[in-house]
Order: sequence, then structure tokens, then C-alpha cells
Amino acid sequence: MRIATLTLAAVAALSMAACSKPAEKVADAQADAVEAQGEMKADAMNADAKAVEAQADGAGATAEAQADATSDAIKAQADATEKAADKQADAIKDAAKH
Repeated sequence: MRIATLTLAAVAALSMAACSKPAEKVADAQADAVEAQGEMKADAMNADAKAVEAQADGAGATAEAQADATSDAIKAQADATEKAADKQADAIKDAAKH
């Protein structure tokens, strides 16, 4: 999944580079890399959340409830990480346009 994401980001950067100004090309490539890195971090966090849930399975209702709460917090952090990366990527692209 991560390799596919990076490959997609590289292809997108190359395709956008073909029809943009040089500074915008660089900014687009940087923005794509930031987005890909954010997505990779979020994917890793979501995997951690699933591992927490799996570890608590069958350990009793209290342990499962705590694991669910921890998992939900990790997932929320993963979403925030991805959104922050998208926002940073947008800022990079906007800065290159001005």
C-alpha cells in the first residue's frame, strides 16, 4: 500500500510537472511527498490501533473497552496527522502560485 501511494504521488508529480512553471513543479513534488508521508504515518497509526484491538480480544470486557478507547484515540490522531499533511501540502502549492 505504501509503495503504491508513493508511486502514485510520483506519477502525479511528474504529470503536473509537465504543464506547470518550474517553481510550481518543485512545489507540487514537495506537496505530493508531504501528502504521501502523512498518509504513510496515518496508515501506520491505524495499523497500531488494530493491533491494540486485536491484543485485547478475549481479555475481558474491561480490557476490550480500554483497548477500544485507545484505538479510537490513535485513529483520531491518524486522521489529524493526515489532515495536517494535506493542509501543509496545500500551503506549499499555494505559496508557489504567488
